[in-house]
Formats: sequence, structure tokens, C-alpha cells
Amino acid sequence: MSDLPEYYYRIRDNGAAVFRVDTENRQRRIEMDQIAVVNLNRMEIKPQGGQELSEADLAEIRGWMARRKALLAMRDIDDIHRAVDYLNTTTQWAQSKASPDQLEEVTDDLLLAMHDLRTVLVRKKADRIMKDKS
Repeated sequence: MSDLPEYYYRIRDNGAAVFRVDTENRQRRIEMDQIAVVNLNRMEIKPQGGQELSEADLAEIRGWMARRKALLAMRDIDDIHRAVDYLNTTTQWAQSKASPDQLEEVTDDLLLAMHDLRTVLVRKKADRIMKDKS
């Protein structure tokens, strides 16, 4: 069991609960003691249960936070690339497979969502162009 990591992160909304993993006890059981709660949105580390976090604990947790934020950012952009793929397959479906009843069911929702997206994208693009010119 010595191959287990020293810390375990139970993912939660906006962060994680951080546990110290202990296998060096008389019963040779895995024990996990919660030592902190992490909030990624506020980049906060809050000790739990009267724990005092060492510099090594803090360095490990901060490293995990950086890796987790990078992973979530990568997932976000991957989701957007998938959304582009879904838009393309939706276009193909609407053009070649959809029945009039199916189109009636989804057309207004799709048009509103696409209009909203287009409005935001055009505004953000204009902001970037204006920023580049200044």
C-alpha cells in the first residue's frame, strides 16, 4: 500500500476536500484525515479540524490547484470544440434527416440560442479588435 499518494482530493463544486492518506498504522488500514477545503474560484485553502498545514502541505495543495485549474480550462475549450461539432451535425441533421415536426419542435430554441451566441461572439470580437487598435 505504500504506492498510495500522500494526499487525496475529493472533488467538489468549485474545489475539493483535501485528505492526508495514512497507511503507516498498526492495523495497516488506509486512513484518510481531512486536512483542508479548497475553493478554486477564490483560490482559498481553509484548514479543517484544527489542522495546521505545513509549508509542504500548502505547496502540494497549491500545486494541485494549479493542475486542476489547467485541467478544467482544457476541458472547457474541449467542450467548445465539441459544441462546434454538434452545430455541424445539427446542421446536417436539419438539412437531410429532420422531419417537419422535429424541426418545429427545436427551431425556435435553436434560433434563440444561436442568436444569443452570435451576439456575444460579435461583441467580444469587436472588443478585441478595439483593444488591439489602442
